Amino acid sequence: MNQEHIGKLIKQIRTKENLSQQKFAEKYGVTYQAVSKWENGKNIPDIIILKQICNDYNINLDDFLDAKVTNKNNKKYKIAIPILIILILIVIILLLFIILNKNNHFEFKTLSTDCDDFNLYGSLAYNDNKSAIYISNITYCGGDDNNTYKEIKCILYESNNKIKEEISNCSYKDNDTITLEEFLKTVNINVDNYSKNCKSYNENSLYLEIEATDLNNKTIKYKIPLNLSENCIN
Repeated sequence: MNQEHIGKLIKQIRTKENLSQQKFAEKYGVTYQAVSKWENGKNIPDIIILKQICNDYNINLDDFLDAKVTNKNNKKYKIAIPILIILILIVIILLLFIILNKNNHFEFKTLSTDCDDFNLYGSLAYNDNKSAIYISNITYCGGDDNNTYKEIKCILYESNNKIKEEISNCSYKDNDTITLEEFLKTVNINVDNYSKNCKSYNENSLYLEIEATDLNNKTIKYKIPLNLSENCIN
């Protein structure tokens, strides 16, 4: 999934409909800043919003995720060759369609957490060949944390047989300090073409770790388990 290409497609749709970023944002219940981040390739809409955009503008979702727009009702065939060649081409096209549709069709599962201190939006997109993990909109709800930190790390792990593997990470380290809430607003984890099959996640093996270090070098650590909405089909 290419965020930059998806952003360009969203901008193309919005401008074609003569909608400002504010009007487009109101249509999908987000801020115009969120739309701006989409179009600049800094973020992507939630899967639910992506599905709604595709439904509203009659776009194939799988093609949209692969950064190419295909109108569902725009299939035209031009016949200008002998009957025998036409029949052969039709058979080839049908076979390719079956193969490509099987390989590119995505299933989606929602990722959530039962950690009382955090809320987040996440999703797992997968097919027979690959899977992708998307996590954003993480918020801290464990009370008032007004502390400022000089360094914060957010790491996505997969644990298997007591061995943990780092999948992705994001961090903050600067001369200026930052609060946990401010940092979480910037967190957007995208893992494309992850090699593991969807069934690997059924045992709640995915989790986030957040480590925040203050000016006194005191570190606080949070572990956020991630749960699938339901078991994978394949």
